[in-house]
Amino acid sequence: MPPFRFRLQTLERLREAARNTCREQLAEALRVDEHLKSQQDELEAQLKLARDLQIVPAGRVDVDRLLQAQRYEATVVLEVRHIAGQRAQLATEIERRRLALVEADREVKALEKLKEVRKAEHRQLELRAEMAQMDEAAGRRRGEEIDV
Repeated sequence: MPPFRFRLQTLERLREAARNTCREQLAEALRVDEHLKSQQDELEAQLKLARDLQIVPAGRVDVDRLLQAQRYEATVVLEVRHIAGQRAQLATEIERRRLALVEADREVKALEKLKEVRKAEHRQLELRAEMAQMDEAAGRRRGEEIDV
């Protein structure tokens, strides 16, 4: 009997490649999100510093320094909001990519299960063929013993 050959092997490889692509795309989106998160954390630290600069100690008030700190705070707040918006959009994209990966993985697993079923069926056919050969050989032996 010929060795087992899965007829859908090419399709299985294509689906595995698609799954790997989905994994890479999800990993890339997660890396971008991590980068944006670190930028956001850095800006929030700068925002805290800008707010601390606006605290006026008792005594003489430096109006220029105070206005400059307020402008800087406003700029940083806008940047934080911009990054928060980007992260919100990216969260939607990450979820879409995560779902695509789940679907691709499900398709690969379905083919792997089918492959295992076909392999088990092939093994059963091989065992039956071996048993038939052994039965035939035993029948010939018995026939030879009777003839002698």
